[in-house]
Amino acid sequence: MSKKDLSVLKLKELNLNSKISFIYSNFKSYLEKIIKKKPYLIAVSGGPDSLALTALSKIFSNEKKNRVFFVLIDHGIRSNSSKEAKAVKSLLKKFKINLTILKNKEKISKNVQSQARDVRYKLLLKFCNKNKIKFILTGHHRDDQIETFLIRLSRGSGIQGLSAMKKVSNLNNKVKLLRPLLDEKKQDLAVFAKQYFGKIFKDPSNTNKRYLRTKIRSLIKQFEKSGIKRERIITSIHNLGSTRDTLNAYILRAEKKCIIKNKKEIVVNLNFFLKENEEIQLKIFSNYIKKISKNYYPPRAKKIINLLNKVKYNKELKVTLGGCIVHKIQNNLVIYKESLKKGVKI
Repeated sequence: MSKKDLSVLKLKELNLNSKISFIYSNFKSYLEKIIKKKPYLIAVSGGPDSLALTALSKIFSNEKKNRVFFVLIDHGIRSNSSKEAKAVKSLLKKFKINLTILKNKEKISKNVQSQARDVRYKLLLKFCNKNKIKFILTGHHRDDQIETFLIRLSRGSGIQGLSAMKKVSNLNNKVKLLRPLLDEKKQDLAVFAKQYFGKIFKDPSNTNKRYLRTKIRSLIKQFEKSGIKRERIITSIHNLGSTRDTLNAYILRAEKKCIIKNKKEIVVNLNFFLKENEEIQLKIFSNYIKKISKNYYPPRAKKIINLLNKVKYNKELKVTLGGCIVHKIQNNLVIYKESLKKGVKI
């Protein structure tokens, strides 16, 4: 199949390759159910998984006539990042895919991967707001699930952190993050991307041993040599996901008892809240710090547990955490967005 043929693939042509057909069929049915005819954004990184997502989206948009935006964030972390972004843009242009490159202007120095991810979503959300887009699609796949699980395991995460990434999550009140390729293998996506575009790019950071994710990839290879298969890890992740969903149903009931919501703040009734176990307290607190601060991720569990201990043993308290002020007033805890008037940092 030539590159030209691949750039205008339709479903009947996909049947020439059963694996591609299967991946596309899953992708198509998922988007038809969630997105339907609405516009959406593809977060392109240039890696094999995001290129596979780009190809699948191009095929889908040709068939369904959806408006789709392809956007790459140039973080400027590496000296060659702009050159790499232009190379991806040039490749996609050959297949009539217009790539928008957004340049990051913030300095990224500490917790590089975490900070880069936050910057990425901030810029993508700004682009979505400007273009009235309600869906961002990323190329997260099965192998990402395993890596994330092991990273969080190394940090002592609980059920919420160790559970499977969701296919749908809210970035804010307007935009949803979709991960349609979570059940696909990285190797299959790489083969498809290379077949479609004729080449793929490799992210240099994937081999940088400074990053924990790179070390985890080496560890997974050692697991497989020892007989610990990826499929077994995925099964455990999904089982934890079921437990998480049960726990979340209970958390919602607990929230109704101890939380009063106002426009700019929430009030936690400590008489009810402190009767719940630590896992429930942690989750409720994480949820509302995230909602009020409008950050994509809540603060680390260790920081929240430290604060909850202070709440229990201090009659008066006013501190900042995750972009919020947490103020203990008698038997209530008032949480609101951080302003110029700050408390003591946690």
